[in-house]
Amino acid sequence: MAIYSHSKLSTFEQCPLKYKYKYIDKRKPDIEKTIEAHLGSIVHSTLEWVYKKVKNKEPPLIDDIIKYYAEIWEKNYKPEILIVKKELTQRDYFNKGVEFLMHYYNRYYPFKDGTIECEKKVEISLDEKEKYKVIGFIDRLVYNLETKEYEIHDYKTANNLPQKEKIDNDRQLALYSLAVKDMFGKDKKIKLIWHYLAYDKDIVSTRTEEQLEDLKKSIINLIKEIESTKDFSPRKSILCNWCEFRPSCEAWKEENTTLKPTKQEELDIW
Repeated sequence: MAIYSHSKLSTFEQCPLKYKYKYIDKRKPDIEKTIEAHLGSIVHSTLEWVYKKVKNKEPPLIDDIIKYYAEIWEKNYKPEILIVKKELTQRDYFNKGVEFLMHYYNRYYPFKDGTIECEKKVEISLDEKEKYKVIGFIDRLVYNLETKEYEIHDYKTANNLPQKEKIDNDRQLALYSLAVKDMFGKDKKIKLIWHYLAYDKDIVSTRTEEQLEDLKKSIINLIKEIESTKDFSPRKSILCNWCEFRPSCEAWKEENTTLKPTKQEELDIW
């Protein structure tokens, strides 16, 4: 049985060599974390804490939220965290997080939207024999009493806003909707919602049953491609600047430059 995750699949698509380093060789990363990853994890943890407080009927005020965010930022921040954009400091990224949370608070307080669970672990079987499985974590799962729909919410802290077409082809939340249907019924309506915190904007999408079946087939084909790959060649891109294996990567042995993104790459990084 093959068990994958969206992250694992995406790593292979991004760079087969990185996939080999991380999942086959199980190599220790040269870089533990980037500042963007730190920001994302701290914001996610803070919002998870917010909804736990709401579940206990203690919706926190904005001052409480920022205080909690600042405390776990400092607790988890390390000087060796990589900052690729040298014109920015860790304080700049910290302040971004504050701004994200303030906007979110102003829009959603007192957070009474039918949240069922945060960081919900799910497992999806892609075939009847359960030979291929994908696991993942839903940022926040909601049952909307007004629309009678389940909602899968995902927080994004990146600076760029994707086109709707890209969202409508996103694999991760569509996969999670398969798990929600397994839990609550194949006939349930599910809405996929991305919160782009840097823009204080939500993007909503849905999937048909036909699209979900096609998704299963495409992922099985991708897994088969991964498992039949013999040559894990590097795939250089702007994402190399943030790669945890960059300092010792064989593709960069004789080169120590920072790649500049193409216009398309600027649109694709999110």
